[in-house]
Amino acid sequence: MTDICLLFEVHQPFRLNRHFHSDLLSRPQISKDDLFDLYFDNSLNKHIFDRVSKKCYAPANRVILNEIRRFQHERKQFKVSYGISGIFIEQCKRWNLNLLESFKQLAQTGCVEFLEETYHHSLASLFSIDRSEFVEQIQMHRQTMKDLFNYEPQVFENTECLYNNAIAETVARLGYKAIITEGAKRILDWRSPNYVYKAKASPISLLLRNYQLSDDIGFRFSSTWWKEWPLTAQKYSSWLAATQGQTITIFIDYETFGEHHWPESGIHEFLRWLPSEVLKYRHLYWRTPSEVVALHEPVEVVDVDEFNTVSWADLERDPSAWITNPMQIASYEFLKGLEPFVKGLREDLWLELWRYFQMSDHLYYMSLKGGGPGDVHSYFNPSGNPIDAFVSFSNIVSDFEARILQELRKPELAARWILRRLPVDRGFSFFYEFARPTGTKIQDLREFAESLKSAPIQTIQYHLERKDFERWLSQVLGDKKLAQNISSLTKEKVVDEKLRKNLAKTVSDRVRELESLTLQERGKR
Repeated sequence: MTDICLLFEVHQPFRLNRHFHSDLLSRPQISKDDLFDLYFDNSLNKHIFDRVSKKCYAPANRVILNEIRRFQHERKQFKVSYGISGIFIEQCKRWNLNLLESFKQLAQTGCVEFLEETYHHSLASLFSIDRSEFVEQIQMHRQTMKDLFNYEPQVFENTECLYNNAIAETVARLGYKAIITEGAKRILDWRSPNYVYKAKASPISLLLRNYQLSDDIGFRFSSTWWKEWPLTAQKYSSWLAATQGQTITIFIDYETFGEHHWPESGIHEFLRWLPSEVLKYRHLYWRTPSEVVALHEPVEVVDVDEFNTVSWADLERDPSAWITNPMQIASYEFLKGLEPFVKGLREDLWLELWRYFQMSDHLYYMSLKGGGPGDVHSYFNPSGNPIDAFVSFSNIVSDFEARILQELRKPELAARWILRRLPVDRGFSFFYEFARPTGTKIQDLREFAESLKSAPIQTIQYHLERKDFERWLSQVLGDKKLAQNISSLTKEKVVDEKLRKNLAKTVSDRVRELESLTLQERGKR
């Protein structure tokens, strides 16, 4: 028995406004509520969404629904799975509620599994050590699936199948049964992708995409130069029947069916006949990923460290589609660096815009790759070339940064910003002389005040001589006023118990001052 998993990725980005500067100059006043329409080209986004809906989403949904119903009461049913981004769902709500309704009809059949993913189709899984932003976007997507389909996904597929051991550990902690990723040769070596595997150091199962069979449909279907052209459902099913293994994971962009391969290519007829042709083989079954991992125990462990992260993109099947050249790296780091500022504001609008900028598509358009992968990047790029894509992104995100920094200058917001709890990697570590760690690490101003009361005198002496306190307070925490107060207290550089108490009192007084300002802010609300 061999199980066939047919999975579709459904996503359309909000493309950036290529005419941002001229639109900015033409408006005398711009409010925060205007920014989405200023930053994104919604006329283009609607045009593309309407076109793809007509050519792909609507007809493909009809075909799949009809085929599910055709076999629904048979012993062997037709089943599929969808990974639908939150961004796609937003576009359905804006521009095509009927399309959203057709996905609900598919959900009601009981023969469709919905996969979990990041809401914003982002690279958040690569962001930081704690991956808190990654987790938040997963939880957003989970809630959306619950609200829309009354469905709680059990299987996870990361943006563009990005995967490594650390990502697996994070997803496993959230309670998912399995992850779908690319069956890249460099992580499998001699092994076949057509088996269930286990992630290293976590209990989660892995389903690996068979990229040869997936790309036969996704990339080669309408290629007249291909020796197997034309590809029929009968021929393709015979290939599946001859393939050894527990399960064959076919994972492709849903836009394959009518957009990447036009209806005139026969792609919808292929999709229509595929279910019945597969079910003619006694040993082939259509399954969902959850069913597969319930039926089959993992055969081996797959080890993918963070320096060997895989994806399904390009020939390299790694993150290089998004983070390779200087434009992509600068944009990626700039975007990551905005996280503490955006979250320091604690306002949904700023956070939402920042997450829209995280869509992997923006960095994908900046790729400088040549050959076949370069042609694919260029095909999707609304700016026409990588340089213009980079310029548009830089202009818009720089404008966004200026606006959030202006917000943070407001006294009550600055107070809240300074009192925030920092990520572990930006906290302050206390050391003895000769850089010997004391084991004490603090992550906010309140902890700093308490630590000064008990830290060894020689530790305080060490940090004062190096001006470590002042640098951390001004450059990391953002409190230049307190940094100056600390500096003026320690001009004598004679550290004793009296100075320690004065330091602790100065910091504690500053904490109370800032807490008072944040209370005033809440009162105004």
